[in-house]
Amino acid sequence: MSKPLLRLALGLAIATAAVPALAKNPMVGGAPMYASKTIVENAVNSKDHTTLVAAVKAAGLVETLSGPGPFTVFAPTNAAFAKLPPGTVETLVQPQNKAQLTGILTYHVVPGALTAKDLAALVKQGGGRAVIKTVNGAPLSVETEGKKVFVTDAKGNTATVTIANVMQSNGVIHVINTVLMP
Repeated sequence: MSKPLLRLALGLAIATAAVPALAKNPMVGGAPMYASKTIVENAVNSKDHTTLVAAVKAAGLVETLSGPGPFTVFAPTNAAFAKLPPGTVETLVQPQNKAQLTGILTYHVVPGALTAKDLAALVKQGGGRAVIKTVNGAPLSVETEGKKVFVTDAKGNTATVTIANVMQSNGVIHVINTVLMP
C-alpha cells in the first residue's frame, strides 16, 4: 500500500472510531451532553435551555436535580417558554411566585429514568396511552406515533419530544417544544 493510501486508511479508521463517541454525547443547544454529568451540569451548557436553567435556579431546584435521582426530565426549550403569554416567565421567577414556579418545574420531572423505549412500552401496555405521575404529584399523559413521543399536560397542551434519550449520570432528558402546565 502506498503512503498516501495508508494515511487515508489510517485517517478513516481514526474518524470512524470517533463516531460512536459522538453518538453517546448528543448535541443539545449547541453543546455536547455528557452521560457522565448530571442533568444540571449538562443543561447549563445548552443555549436552548437558558430560560429553564434560570427557572430551576429561581425555584431552588439545582441541588435536587444535581442529586442521584434518577429522574426523567421533559426539558422545554427557550422557544417553548416564548410561547407562553408575555410576562409569564418574568412573573414566575419572582421570589413571591417560587411555589408556583416549583410546581410547574416539578411537573416536568418524573421519578426514574424512562427512555423513549420505556415510554413507548408503557403506552403499548396502556392500549395507546400511558399516564405517568410527576414529582409534582400530577399526571402527564404520554402517547406515541411511530418513533415520536408526545406528552400532554392536565390542561390539554401537547408537547412533542424533539430530542429523546439524552442520557445523564442521574437520569435522562427529553427535550420538548412546549411548557407543560399542571
